[in-house]
Amino acid sequence: MHEGRDWERGADEDRGDENRVWDQRTDGDRGQERRREIDEERGRGKQRGRERDNERAERHKGHAQDGRREEDAKAEPGSFSAGGDGEVKPEDRIPDRIDEWLEKLKKESGLDTSFDVQVRQMTFGHKRTGILFLSPFAKDTALTEILKRLSQLDPESFRHGSSALKTFFEFYLPAIQVTVTRSMSKLIEEVMIGNTAFYVDGESAALIIDAKQYPARTPDEPVLEKVVRGSKDGFTETLLTNVALIRRRLRDPHLRFEILKVGTRTQTDVAIGYVEDIADAKLVEALRDKIQAVNIDGIPLGDKQLEEMTVKTDWNPFPLVRYSERPDVVASHLMNGSVTVVVDTSPSVILLPTTFFDLVQHAEENRQNAFIGTYLRWVRFFGILSSIFLLPLWFLFAENPELRPHWLWFLGADKTGDLPLILQFLMVEIGVDLMRLAAVHTPSPLVTAMSLVSAILVGDIAVKTGLFINEVILYMAVAAIGMFATPSYELGLANRIVRLVLLLAAFAFQAPGLVVAATVIFIWLALTRSFNSPYLWPLIPFNAGAMLAILLRRPLPKNRYRPSINRPKQNRKQPFGHRGGEAGAGS
Repeated sequence: MHEGRDWERGADEDRGDENRVWDQRTDGDRGQERRREIDEERGRGKQRGRERDNERAERHKGHAQDGRREEDAKAEPGSFSAGGDGEVKPEDRIPDRIDEWLEKLKKESGLDTSFDVQVRQMTFGHKRTGILFLSPFAKDTALTEILKRLSQLDPESFRHGSSALKTFFEFYLPAIQVTVTRSMSKLIEEVMIGNTAFYVDGESAALIIDAKQYPARTPDEPVLEKVVRGSKDGFTETLLTNVALIRRRLRDPHLRFEILKVGTRTQTDVAIGYVEDIADAKLVEALRDKIQAVNIDGIPLGDKQLEEMTVKTDWNPFPLVRYSERPDVVASHLMNGSVTVVVDTSPSVILLPTTFFDLVQHAEENRQNAFIGTYLRWVRFFGILSSIFLLPLWFLFAENPELRPHWLWFLGADKTGDLPLILQFLMVEIGVDLMRLAAVHTPSPLVTAMSLVSAILVGDIAVKTGLFINEVILYMAVAAIGMFATPSYELGLANRIVRLVLLLAAFAFQAPGLVVAATVIFIWLALTRSFNSPYLWPLIPFNAGAMLAILLRRPLPKNRYRPSINRPKQNRKQPFGHRGGEAGAGS
């Protein structure tokens, strides 16, 4: 019995030991499981944290995209946005009551005082509206079509809670160019330009409708740049017409026209034209800055006043810009890297930069073949040089026969007349200027008769009475013809001043005076710059290739490079590997 009890006791102890071992194993497993659960919970927590971070990032990204979309919507052309007004001052905001709006118009735009400022009040879909316009500029057909469309609206056309002005803008205004403004000054400025303002009662904004029509003439043949062959359409006084004439010849998508306004009162439109991938960006930026810096009440005389405000001419008689009346000339210069300035109300266009030799070229030379064009160019050069130096040299040889070379035996005069030669020249110079001014101010049917009376009768009688000698009249006529042959009207007038200075220098100091005066004028021109470009380029600084292009009208296949004076982004005009329109080796 004792042994059985001992065996049972040993078995119980063995089972207790096993149970303790099992319990220990179970506790260890439970600890491991617990640790695994904790690790998994930590992992799930980290995952949830990452998911929350991703959600925050997505929300932030979505808000950023929404903000960009809103900004894009504000900046998108043609959208319902008044973002172009910038920050509008409280006193400049458009009133949201139509009666207040009308009272403000009476004070600021001359409504009910000036007969051409008019407001048409109508009700569309139970919405009171006011249409502000200038009667001389209003385009009746466009505005009438808009009124027809709006008169068919009913109150159900407007969605509940939506802006009536936005509904008009997006659905019911059959106009191409419509913008939104919240500025009263901007509204009046646009109306003074000729646009129409559409106001809705209860709205603190207005729509600007481009429905204007300026009094304009059709393009005619240029007065100063006529050609025998070639186009006969010249610029007019309307900026849009002039831009259209240029774009008709230069259909390049890189052609840019930046619009600016000059003058606090005239608000004159000024367009800067250039080819973006050719023109020098620094030149465009400098010109833009100069025009934006102009602080003046107005430029009613157009391009000439703008030139004086942007180009430092001071008392320099020589033109530092080139004017052109021909769209084909302007298009050609744009392709060479020049920058053009188109001013509204001006029938000519400014070309920059300009050199002295640009002003002595004419479109007729490029309308003929290379040989004839070169011949015409040399004849023109001879006429320009004659208009400057012929009279001073003849006077010098007439007063000092010993200085005259033998091969110029025909220069000089056997008798000088009753008046001194210098006085005769000065009187003839003034007489030619008087005839030119009289021709400008004389009605066209009487110009021919006036010229005959002035040139033949007055000149012939002056010679017969002994006041003038024949040689003075002859050489003055040759000099006048050379001046009229100068392509640039402004350069022709400047050359006349130079001729007078040389003539007076030859009279006062004889040959040394003539040489010194000519040298001083030449150095002065060499130091002159047009928009930081040397005025006598390519002579000073000397550029052999460009100078040859000035002296010779080369065939177009040989004219492969743009003038370096323009600093073009693309120097070559013709692709490599082509010569004369046929495939060949590169030059």
